[in-house]
Amino acid sequence: MLSELTEAMIVNGVVLATVLATDLGPARKISKIRLLRPVIAAAVIIPFFVDWPATHGMALAVEIAGVAAGLLCGLAASALMGVYRSPTTGKPVSRAGLPYAIFWTAIIGARAAFSYGSVHWFTAPLVSWGIAHQVSVAALADGLIFMAIAMILVRTVTLGVRASRLPARALEPRSAGSAAASASPGPDARSGALDISCGHGRIGRTSRSRS
Repeated sequence: MLSELTEAMIVNGVVLATVLATDLGPARKISKIRLLRPVIAAAVIIPFFVDWPATHGMALAVEIAGVAAGLLCGLAASALMGVYRSPTTGKPVSRAGLPYAIFWTAIIGARAAFSYGSVHWFTAPLVSWGIAHQVSVAALADGLIFMAIAMILVRTVTLGVRASRLPARALEPRSAGSAAASASPGPDARSGALDISCGHGRIGRTSRSRS
């Protein structure tokens, strides 16, 4: 039987692996399945680890604090990801590199360190605090899990919104040059016009000489 905090570490590990595998890269296509993949992964595993959230007291405050922290961390992580239109396909893509990976790893690592420390480093003070404020271990674990969920949701929403607000693809220089070339007369057309004008000139001179 896994402890509540061990379950929270499993959720965090799955979230980290899914997000990094989905987002890292210089030009990752922004598709619906890509946006929803981490959300689906979290939705599948969370029901196994979250029984019933707290609805009152300090335990509820702990869970709300986890959600708030997840929202802020999600916004910070999204700021480390660039969104632009691919110059080859014209479709929205994203760019996320080492800073993005370090940030996600640091956040997940901090949560894992807290989970480990609550069992091996500061168990007695944490238990005393929980008894004094009526906060169970399950509520602490739920707060960590809700933080992970909030980060995923913010990541998904911001990525989708930024992709939808990209300006339309501009006309490529090559295409513009082709359009201008097609609009201007070619060498054959100009030479034909020159021949016609010369022919009119010869006809005019012949008519004047006859008269």
